[in-house]
Amino acid sequence: MKKMCSKVLLLGFVGFLVTGGILLGLNYLDNQLTTKEKPVIYLYPEKEQQVDVKLDFQGELTCTYPEYKNGWNVIAQPDGSIYNLDDNRKFSYLFWEGQSDKKWTIDKGFVIEGSKTKDFLQETLAKIGLNEKEYNEFIVYWLPLMQDNKYNLIYFAGQDYEEIAPLDISPKPDSMLRVFMVYKPLDEYMKIEKQELDSFERKGFSVVEWGGTEIN
Repeated sequence: MKKMCSKVLLLGFVGFLVTGGILLGLNYLDNQLTTKEKPVIYLYPEKEQQVDVKLDFQGELTCTYPEYKNGWNVIAQPDGSIYNLDDNRKFSYLFWEGQSDKKWTIDKGFVIEGSKTKDFLQETLAKIGLNEKEYNEFIVYWLPLMQDNKYNLIYFAGQDYEEIAPLDISPKPDSMLRVFMVYKPLDEYMKIEKQELDSFERKGFSVVEWGGTEIN
């Protein structure tokens, strides 16, 4: 397992690619490599609590922070702060990154002008259920990669993401939200059926995760 966090270097080009393909109407992109870019996990117990988190990622983990050693064993606080029992350090969240050969099929989503990406993400992520701290951290990371594109095709994965990155958390959360954005830069506008998104209600011990991948 690689422990250094790095971007993908392939054939002299730095980029984030996807193995398999994405279905855009009748267009199919093949033979690419996927990078799961910056998924982070927040833990919000109702009181100070020891929490064990295991990730069964169907691929190769390329970076984790704190280091993933067959799981994370932490003390979590209601404000989201985390004390890692392995290295006795404090963290704001659990971070992981990895590569897989997942084939993303997108037949619903959103096509957003690059210049309007910030407003779209602010509104949509809040609607889904991220709080201000969480969606601001999401946007600060992703906006520089998206705002200069003419258009962005955006899809929020659900069960298709759960299948490649299942989480096993003990004690079991009372509520869990996993936001994983798949997007592709577009040179031209394209029509796609609008994706309907559910809103998340936090209750009891809540776990929130956000992450994403870019398809080139």
